Amino acid sequence: MFTGIIEEVGEIEAIERDKENLHLHVRAPFTPELKVDQSVAHNGVCLTVVAIKEDVYQVTAIKETLEKTNLGELRQGDLVNLERGMRLGDRLDGHIVQGHVDQTATCTGISDQQGSTLFSFEFDPVIGNFTIEKGSITVNGVSLTVVDSGKNSFSVAIIPYTLENTTFKQLQVGSRVNLEFDVIGKYVARLHELKQG
Repeated sequence: MFTGIIEEVGEIEAIERDKENLHLHVRAPFTPELKVDQSVAHNGVCLTVVAIKEDVYQVTAIKETLEKTNLGELRQGDLVNLERGMRLGDRLDGHIVQGHVDQTATCTGISDQQGSTLFSFEFDPVIGNFTIEKGSITVNGVSLTVVDSGKNSFSVAIIPYTLENTTFKQLQVGSRVNLEFDVIGKYVARLHELKQG
């Protein structure tokens, strides 16, 4: 379980392909505090630490994860948003985030709002996910509030602190991002679907 509040921005030190798997070696300041079997969200994707060496740790993404997220596009030297699992009793500063990416979206616009930056995204509506204005959305692991909501699009306003301390500063129009839709909204939608069926 995560909150969508990014702790660190890590750097991809090395990438190894192993059949259908991808082993990511990540350099991060909090690596000495990690232990094997611990969960860490990478751009919103929950992965298990499998090895640690000094300030670099290793995680493995399987084929399904690579197909549903943007992790397969990472290259050596790329930056990733990182968050360790929430501890029981911690404040929930963002919203409930599972670390299970629902689908990806494409950045369609970036505009300066004189104090914040507005990022717009489009996603495939066929899967059935949706946003609501003022609802929660997780973009590359960052807990955000939806500003504008369309059938297959939404925007979020990023404050300067978040822009500087996450990978949002590197996003461009055309960049692909990971989305995790609000888990409570997904359960409500599923219950409604079952009652209708």
